[in-house]
Amino acid sequence: MSAPAPKPKESLQDTLQQVLRILSRHKLVENLIHKQEMPKHELVETIVHKQNLTELEKRLEQLYPADIAFILESLPLDERLTVWELVRPEIEGDVLLEVSDSVRETLLADMDREEILAAAEHLDTDELADLVPDLPQDVMHELMGSLEEEERAELQSALSYADDQVGSVMDFDMVTIRDDVTLEVVLRYLRRFDELPHHTDKLFVVDNDQRIKGVLPIKKLLISDPERGVADVMAHEVVIFRPDEDVGDAAQAFERYDLVSAPVVDSTHKVIGRLTVDMMVDVIREESEAEVLSLGGLKEDEDLFSSVWSSAKNRWPWLALNIVTGIIVSRVIGAFEATTAQIVALAALAPIISGIGGNSGSQTATIIIRAMALGQVTAASTRRLVAKEFGIAMLNGALWGSVLGTVAWLIYGKLGLGLVMAGAMMLNFQVAAGVGLFVPLLMERFGRDPAYGSSVFLTFMTDGMGNLIFYGLATLFLLNAM
Repeated sequence: MSAPAPKPKESLQDTLQQVLRILSRHKLVENLIHKQEMPKHELVETIVHKQNLTELEKRLEQLYPADIAFILESLPLDERLTVWELVRPEIEGDVLLEVSDSVRETLLADMDREEILAAAEHLDTDELADLVPDLPQDVMHELMGSLEEEERAELQSALSYADDQVGSVMDFDMVTIRDDVTLEVVLRYLRRFDELPHHTDKLFVVDNDQRIKGVLPIKKLLISDPERGVADVMAHEVVIFRPDEDVGDAAQAFERYDLVSAPVVDSTHKVIGRLTVDMMVDVIREESEAEVLSLGGLKEDEDLFSSVWSSAKNRWPWLALNIVTGIIVSRVIGAFEATTAQIVALAALAPIISGIGGNSGSQTATIIIRAMALGQVTAASTRRLVAKEFGIAMLNGALWGSVLGTVAWLIYGKLGLGLVMAGAMMLNFQVAAGVGLFVPLLMERFGRDPAYGSSVFLTFMTDGMGNLIFYGLATLFLLNAM
């Protein structure tokens, strides 16, 4: 069967809409026939059932596994399982690798042991390493027992590393050559392969003990004189990775050096695997998605169409924290009830202080989190970053505090109120800068994602301190002067 045509994003959205229309039509017709009394009712129902599902199956045959994964993630559970039953068995394993962890869990729960084992048969060792942790224990043991000894050793090696380490995503399918042969010998050797491993842009040059000595780019191999030796044309400067390195750092290196593939070596420089650009793109995408969810205090594994109960539980921890912080902020405001009663304008102006402070802090936090993700924040640069962000906060506080102070003065006709507004704005900008800086830094210091819940802490501090500063200054300089 020929490969399906590539699907741009717009076309994939169209395909999703077509799938939804087929499913809707199938469900509608099925319900109508089910309610009617007619001769050979079961036969008619079966024919209609097969017509729509056959059309849907043909649509799925035109898609890549990643496209099918997108459609599955975009469907509610009952419709997702209907589509999943129509996916060709030979690509089920590839689809399982493409879907999110939460969706994969629902698909595996619908499969029996034989189906899971059949899907896993079509996967390489490094791909199995991604799937095995989600399998039932009995299926995992049976799958491990069905592998060749070398494959089982590779799988156990990949599983021995944490999810955020290079070793967990390295590919074991690679081509190595020695440097004491000619390019002609290398070309004859490559012709023995039915196909080269995906993303083979270079061959790894090793010694007799498989220690890395250099790389031979494929383009160099093709344009050089076949009589020349590998040692004469290979590149000696090689970007290498260790299996215990952070996979996010490796992804950044791929982007920085425009890599397509790179060797993974152990402590003796023996090549034990490789990284490829498709893996690193997945890492970057997953980290980006995780960061977006972390900013709201959400876990990564929430299925868009999971049950109300499980989704609600996923959001409880930070909502509970928000309630606590909200109560604290309300008590801060409540402590100045006498001031508010005397100067009613404070109640109208206070939200401006906390709102703009939160916005400023979010800008600082976003800059810091991005710099940390790129590895640009070091112990030596932290002091300069702190000085810079507090300087920006001071400048913005003075500028916009003056603007809002003037506005308050013009609206309420009280110069003192305008000065309090300006002063509170300047101080809350400093608070926002401090929270935006130090919350991500402290989260990383304690081994947590810097983005995790940063927005929640930021809102709490800018609201609480903003109100405390504003009402405090008003009490001190306005109420006492009345």
